[in-house]
Amino acid sequence: MKPAIDILEERVSAAMAAVSGLKDAPAIVRPATDPKFGDYQANGVMALAKQLKTNPPKLAKEVVNNLNLSDICDKWEVAGPGFINLHLKPDFVGERLLRVCKDPANLGIDKTSQPKTIVVDFSGPNIAKEMHVGHLRSTIIGDCICRMLEFLGHKVIRQNHIGDWGTPMGMVIFGLATAGVKRLARATSGQLRSWQEILAEIRGGGVTLSDLEEGYKQIASIEKGYPAVAANIRQVTNSLQKGDLELKAIWEAACEITLRECSGIYSVLSVALSRGDVRGESFYEDMLPDVVTELKRKGLAVESEGAVCVFPEGFKNKEGKPLPFMIQKSDGAYLYATTDLAALRYRVRELKADRIIYVTDARQKLHFEMLFAVAEMAGWSKRNGDKVDLVHVTFGSVLRDDGTPLKTREGENVKLKDLLDEAVDRARKIVDKKNPDLPAEQKEKIANAVGIGAVKYADFSNNRTSDYVFSFEKMLAMDGNTAPYMQYAYARIKSIERKAQERGINVEGELTGLASVRLIEPDEINLAKHLIRYGEAIQAASADYRPNYLTAYLYELAQKFSSFYTNCPVLDAGPDQRPTRLLLCDLTARTIKHGLSELLGIEVVEQM
Repeated sequence: MKPAIDILEERVSAAMAAVSGLKDAPAIVRPATDPKFGDYQANGVMALAKQLKTNPPKLAKEVVNNLNLSDICDKWEVAGPGFINLHLKPDFVGERLLRVCKDPANLGIDKTSQPKTIVVDFSGPNIAKEMHVGHLRSTIIGDCICRMLEFLGHKVIRQNHIGDWGTPMGMVIFGLATAGVKRLARATSGQLRSWQEILAEIRGGGVTLSDLEEGYKQIASIEKGYPAVAANIRQVTNSLQKGDLELKAIWEAACEITLRECSGIYSVLSVALSRGDVRGESFYEDMLPDVVTELKRKGLAVESEGAVCVFPEGFKNKEGKPLPFMIQKSDGAYLYATTDLAALRYRVRELKADRIIYVTDARQKLHFEMLFAVAEMAGWSKRNGDKVDLVHVTFGSVLRDDGTPLKTREGENVKLKDLLDEAVDRARKIVDKKNPDLPAEQKEKIANAVGIGAVKYADFSNNRTSDYVFSFEKMLAMDGNTAPYMQYAYARIKSIERKAQERGINVEGELTGLASVRLIEPDEINLAKHLIRYGEAIQAASADYRPNYLTAYLYELAQKFSSFYTNCPVLDAGPDQRPTRLLLCDLTARTIKHGLSELLGIEVVEQM
């Protein structure tokens, strides 16, 4: 079902072309900012009038006189300096509601006519480190982007680009080799535990992710002060990268321990990332020499102070000199930049990507600008002559009340698992207080849905490019634009359906037999108009990769439903009006559930 905004864009654009004689005359139809101006507003006449050097209101009047929107609008008129206000007909809106009702899976929203293969790179934890609050936004925003694009009909390939190679892995293994009460003594004396002993301990379940992380941290803290430690780390790293079987087995075990923990977090967050989506740095290791060789062969990579660099045009340092994109160090080692280039080239050539989306914090903006520039110079951002869209989706930081990054009292990053556990604990206390008579199992289900949903929704509802202050009190509030408010709105509608059954009203039967929709009261019409704009909200959110567009739509939907329910009796309505009002209830519940569960990955519950 084509969105109303697209139909209006086509009709008004055609009228503008007929009046002006110009083929390219976009109407620029947008939702009206104020209901008193109508439902939509065409803003393109003023730009066209400037091009034709004519009076905008006069031209707008000519366009209106050439418009026939009688099947869609009950009024279209010139306003202000040349806007055209468009008012939808209730009959048109009612007919659209019926079509949505008959398409429960897609809610009347058409799939794209031009499906793309889209790679989305998100989450990206590191081996031997617990996921922390810094991983929250990349993980859930990336997942939401994937869900929206898949719903619209695109082929989405998730890529979890984990840090699992290089010197950090040598430090992890060296940390295991020096484990014990005298780690520093072991590390500096070189009296290391045997690889067989370490493997036996791992296979016996004696090593946790916390053990791996603690060992890594302690070794990292002494590496620079002790040359012998640094030399040992280099030796371990070098042996691992040359294929030492025992070291490889330890590395694989460390990866397994980490990814098992990450999978648990993804499950709690309802994030659709599987082991099959993992493409760590190690995956691209064998491709790195060829990346450097190809860039050299194309005359793009040159030696600079012993290192190999590319100097993409337009990038300067503080002194105004060309800024290098280093791809190989003077000692022959490769860098993150090399791996990212290999990954990009692989995704274009092997995964056949039409678009690649990277979801990271805004601090990596320069890196990705240079990465994309180098890829374009090398010809890696094209496939079969067509340009591959390279998109960097940035986000701000999660802050404390004082505006500093969210950390523990000790200055450590807050573990993501601890944060989510606390959210559920707080939600459980609220459920106990507000509904103490519910069965324990049901309380637990509601607490999990509300607690995790509150954390995710609070993040989504903020502009992703902005920092935001993390507040359990605000995100768990039952009023305002929060997950609990939205979940309650859904549960409230489900309670109406239960009451209908108790009164012997066959809701399904009334909806199935509904041949026409009677929208009479203002609150009915306002709610109905908002319902048919769900597809527009999804299109806008997916086009700009901004989940807050979707949460804003859902919140407004819940508010409009509340006004409708207050002013328009549903179960006590007469037989001529009750089916329409039941339909409005049903579609509101379905839309809220779809937006929360299917697109945002937030669970709904039928009783709060």
